[in-house]
Amino acid sequence: MKVHYLQHVPFETPAAIKQWAESHGYAETSTMLYEEALFPGQRDYDLLIIMGGPMGIQDEQEYPWLKQEKQFIKDAVGSGKPVIGICLGAQLLAECLGAAVRKNRFKEIGFFDVSLTPIGWNSPIFSHLPATFQAFHWHGDTFEIPGNAYHIASSEACPNQAFAYDDRVVGLQFHVESTRESVEALVRNCGSELSEDSPYIQKPEVILEDARDFQPMHRVLFSFLDGFVRHQQERGII
Repeated sequence: MKVHYLQHVPFETPAAIKQWAESHGYAETSTMLYEEALFPGQRDYDLLIIMGGPMGIQDEQEYPWLKQEKQFIKDAVGSGKPVIGICLGAQLLAECLGAAVRKNRFKEIGFFDVSLTPIGWNSPIFSHLPATFQAFHWHGDTFEIPGNAYHIASSEACPNQAFAYDDRVVGLQFHVESTRESVEALVRNCGSELSEDSPYIQKPEVILEDARDFQPMHRVLFSFLDGFVRHQQERGII
């Protein structure tokens, strides 16, 4: 299987997703949008994963490649490709599916619980996950659930944490792919946000505490990705 990543900045990498892909021997390619927007043909990959980034989906004047990226995502969805969007990637997917993206009531930065909705409990690609699990968050915006998509997960600070469309297009507002290294990179590059006043912004010393164990998040990630790919294979999509 061939996995293709859309990466928006150098410091928001596939992180533990790359570990998962390598453990299965999957081929990996990337479009580094901060360098040059060169997209593959739709036949050149099997699974598209859209990473996060500090920009907003409407920042097309500052990041003109966003227009090309949105069209590429629409083409991927329209051609029947399995697509996973994370954080900014989920917001881009939501917009491409016709949903609004707006400021969330709270900025959410740190490690907070995510809970599956009743629909999530019964989803063929989420039902094998824990009903509640801890994830990493770094966002100020949120998406509406697109039409014909299912509301899959929520958190205390942000009700819309995940959606699934046709059980092959998934938006995750949260991060379970984060590693200590990727979180440290976010703190280095976006740490000024941690001084803002919000009940859902953790201090750097909490986010980076030495005792932080990333393995439970990665078990959730691997379980989700394995189940997602297996479901696409059973449907003959991959």
